[in-house]
Amino acid sequence: MAIFLTEHSKVIVQGMTGAEGQKHTSRMLAAGTNIVGGVTPGKGGQSVDFAKRSIPVHGSCADAVKSTGADVSVVFVPPRFVKGAVIEAVDAGLGLVVVITEGVPVHDTAAFFAHAEANGTRIIGPNSPGLISPGRANAGIIPADIAGPGRIGLVSKSGTLTYQMMYELREYGFTTAIGIGGDPIIGTTHIDALRAFQDDPDTEAIVMIGEIGGDAEERAAAFIAEYVTKPVVGYVAGFTAPEGKTMGHAGAIVSGSSGTAAAKQEALEAVGVKVGKTPSETARLMRAALEQSLNPV
Repeated sequence: MAIFLTEHSKVIVQGMTGAEGQKHTSRMLAAGTNIVGGVTPGKGGQSVDFAKRSIPVHGSCADAVKSTGADVSVVFVPPRFVKGAVIEAVDAGLGLVVVITEGVPVHDTAAFFAHAEANGTRIIGPNSPGLISPGRANAGIIPADIAGPGRIGLVSKSGTLTYQMMYELREYGFTTAIGIGGDPIIGTTHIDALRAFQDDPDTEAIVMIGEIGGDAEERAAAFIAEYVTKPVVGYVAGFTAPEGKTMGHAGAIVSGSSGTAAAKQEALEAVGVKVGKTPSETARLMRAALEQSLNPV
């Protein structure tokens, strides 16, 4: 099984007529994603031709949902339009909205996330590479040819580390890999993904990638101790980050003793999560965990 996204998901792309929207729609289609339409205000009734099919463009999410029965949206619009685009998707009844855009104002994210939560819509992102259930569907910008379907669930704050970990563990494959984004406020969290992977019968083990800043990893550690019985291995980016300097993601900033990589590693290891010092070491720890689950002592 996969979590959040399957071959049955009906996907629309907000901003499909833009350069990035068209490029990644083409890649998502090539990965087998069931893309049923695009949304660009003022361009309803048009279509965009891709290699093997023509995708209709709708003027609003409401029109797209009414015409196609879509239940997932992938958002490729400029930062200043993201709030309106996500609220429109939520109001149209879409159950999952994947926000790829980076640079979204934090107060905008807070507003549309509160609206989504009140209406039962799951948000992934913003500043996310999306999610992929290999062999089934791909919603976002994760390259579909890194790894195939398999036994591991992956949740990560970092897009590039998502790609690297998928490559490192490509021989085992993945049920779903999710890039949750590294902004100070995000929709889906480590805990949300951990819960879903724990409940998924096909996911045998979980990789969790975190980074400096905030306390999401510490909260995830507490959740793992209480709820997760499957093997979990982790990696925390940012051991050499200087205090008070944002590193890469807007949420990756250490303030005093809060949010350090060492503190996160300590919290995870205290609940039995093995934490690698590098992505490659983390992959080796996952291989060992999978072999042990197949051949318990």
